[in-house]
Amino acid sequence: MALAFVKMQGLGNDFIVVDRREAGVPLPPAECIALCDRHRGIGADGVLAVLPSDSAPLAMHVTNSDGSIAEMCGNGLRCVARYAVDRGLLPAAGGVIDTGRGLLECHVEPDGEIRVDMGAPVLIPERIPAQYPGQWAVEVPLELANERLIITAVSMGNPHAVAFVPEGQDVREWAVRLGPAVERHHAFPNRTNAEFARFTGPRAIELVVWERGAGLTQACGTGACATVVAAILNGLARVEETIRVFLPGGALRVRVETSFARVWMMGPAVEVYRGEIPA
Repeated sequence: MALAFVKMQGLGNDFIVVDRREAGVPLPPAECIALCDRHRGIGADGVLAVLPSDSAPLAMHVTNSDGSIAEMCGNGLRCVARYAVDRGLLPAAGGVIDTGRGLLECHVEPDGEIRVDMGAPVLIPERIPAQYPGQWAVEVPLELANERLIITAVSMGNPHAVAFVPEGQDVREWAVRLGPAVERHHAFPNRTNAEFARFTGPRAIELVVWERGAGLTQACGTGACATVVAAILNGLARVEETIRVFLPGGALRVRVETSFARVWMMGPAVEVYRGEIPA
């Protein structure tokens, strides 16, 4: 029996989308690992399962390429929104998708890009979760094997540790060198995504993300949102400004509402190809 799938990508962050509404459950982690293998499978950063929902037309479930479960995925949400609109599961203008963060709005813009409500950031350390005392974890030290990294911890439904790289430093080099240690640092009991960012203009950020469960990726939607939230907390940006976040795969636009009520993200979502693979 063959498994039907659609390969999709958002700024090069690529996913295997499978319709599991009839089955009612996502694919097992071992099967997701095999499908994401870039040499022996389809190849992807993760598997997006489209599931039934009692409160929305559909739900999204995210499994990383290592078989772990992601609570939320911004690029994945845009891809599922595009998938659903193209197949009549949502109206042409978009709709609501049930996610690990609850019900989130997804809108198809006139240029075809997808604008999604990413919900409100979580800033209380114990809810991120991050083992820092106090109300917020802003500009706090993270002790690594050979150096101290200053990070700001934010959750966008999944945990993030955001570090702003000094002027003139190579953002990617920092991500490659420090990302694995940050991901598995004991300060983050559920592991964490690691963001390495640098402002390149008044409202422009260069960002490279080491993703929990996937490593370096071309783009990370929740990471872009968490980075803009961290920039505001650090006094580097302001609410209600649209910030362009430049990732290796392209640019996202992020706007944080007043009082951190919610975060909006806009970017592309593209179907690459579709097919079947032996189950």
